[in-house]
Amino acid sequence: MKTRRSLGDRFAVSSPRISLMGSRDRTDTDTARTQEWHRNPAPLERPARSGELIRLRQQFRREATERRDRRSGDRRLRVLAYSLVLSRSARPDEDWNTLQIEAEQRGYAMGARFHDVAVPVTTTCLPGSRAGCGVYTPPWKRPGWGEVERLIRGGFADGVIVLDRHNISSDDDEYRAVVKELGERYQAFIHLVIPEELSGPT
Repeated sequence: MKTRRSLGDRFAVSSPRISLMGSRDRTDTDTARTQEWHRNPAPLERPARSGELIRLRQQFRREATERRDRRSGDRRLRVLAYSLVLSRSARPDEDWNTLQIEAEQRGYAMGARFHDVAVPVTTTCLPGSRAGCGVYTPPWKRPGWGEVERLIRGGFADGVIVLDRHNISSDDDEYRAVVKELGERYQAFIHLVIPEELSGPT
């Protein structure tokens, strides 16, 4: 019984929706623990959600490739480069080098490069809220990302290449919304150097 309780305590912090405790004999401590679960991300559910995000992202890349092949099979897919740096003094040069190498290996033609400075979000997300809870300002409020979208919307690029999904958003719903917006509205794709399932959580 002691082992089960300590295992439950370990999962209490990391898993908001999985409870190893029974519904009988609930105490104030159990209620507080349940409330805490709803405030934290669910790493045990992340692989399933990451799989969905990967499939969605790859679907839009496949569609972009098929469109390119129908129009002119010899043209390379055109991508913009995007990076999110952690301070105003930081330079994205190392990211640019990595993105350039990845683009060459994938056969993309890399165009303009954009970056934003990460601005932490200080608002608290309520349990059950559908609003995005990313660590940094949402991409649609960043000037660099705005330029990426503007050029894609204008047909100057087929997609955008970034280091990992956290350069866009650490929040699953927010990130998914960006992938869908680019894919469904602009027929563009996002290419990640580090796929979703390998990225480090918050």
